[in-house]
Amino acid sequence: MKYMVMHKVDANMEAGTPPPKGIVEAMGKLVQGALKTGVFVDGAGLHRSALRVRVRARGGAHEVTKGPYPGDNELIASFAMIKADSIDHAAQVAARLAGALGDSEIEVGPVVEPWDLKLGPKPDRAPTRFLLLRKGDRAYESGAKQPASYDKLIDELRRDGTLLSAATLAPSSEGARLRKTGAKREWTDGPFAESKELVAGYSIINLPSLAEARTWTEAYADILGDTEVDVRVVATGDDGMMPTGPR
Repeated sequence: MKYMVMHKVDANMEAGTPPPKGIVEAMGKLVQGALKTGVFVDGAGLHRSALRVRVRARGGAHEVTKGPYPGDNELIASFAMIKADSIDHAAQVAARLAGALGDSEIEVGPVVEPWDLKLGPKPDRAPTRFLLLRKGDRAYESGAKQPASYDKLIDELRRDGTLLSAATLAPSSEGARLRKTGAKREWTDGPFAESKELVAGYSIINLPSLAEARTWTEAYADILGDTEVDVRVVATGDDGMMPTGPR
C-alpha cells in the first residue's frame, strides 16, 4: 500500500534559510536506503510560500493569490506534479484543474531541485517542476468521487507531457499525524478537521500497513526536528503514480 508522508514548513524555511547540511545528508541516506528496498517511490520538497500561488475557483471563475501567506485550509486531497515554463504557466494549469473540479482551491509551489541545494549542476534542458496541491473539503472527506471531467483532464495532461505524476489521497480518517509535544512525539489518528501548517515537502512510500508507515515516518521526522508530519493513504486504484524526473 502506498502512503504520502508530508512534512510541514517551519520559520527557517519561510525565511528562505537553506536546510543544514546534516539534514540534507541524513535525508539523502534515508531515501537512498528506502529506494534500495523498494519502500521509497517518489518525493519532492517545495520552496517557501513567498514563491507559491493559490488558485481558487468559485462559481465558474477563478482568482490567483500570490504568497507569502499563513496556513489556512492545508488538508490535502490530491496532488499533481507538472512541468511548466513559469509559475504563471503552472497557475494556468491549476486553474484548468480547479475548473474541472468545481469550487475548489489548488496551491502551486515550485519544487526544490538538487542544484537549488548546491548538490550538483543543473542539467541542460532540465524541466521546471511545480507541485499542485488540491485542498480537501467536506465532500472529499465524505468520500465523494472526483468529477469525470477532472480525470479526463489529468489524462490529457499526462498525454501531452505536462503531467509528471499524480495521486489522489484517501480521506484523512484513514491517516495519522505526528506532532512533537514537549520533549516527545505523539501520534493522532484521523480524521482531521483541518490542517493549518503549510506543506514543505512529501515522500510517497510503499509499505504493507499504516503501522509500518508510521515507523518509517518517525525516522523521517527525527531527521527534520520539530516539524509536524502527516501520513495519508494513497487511494486504492490510483494508477497515476510515475517517476517525477530529475532530483
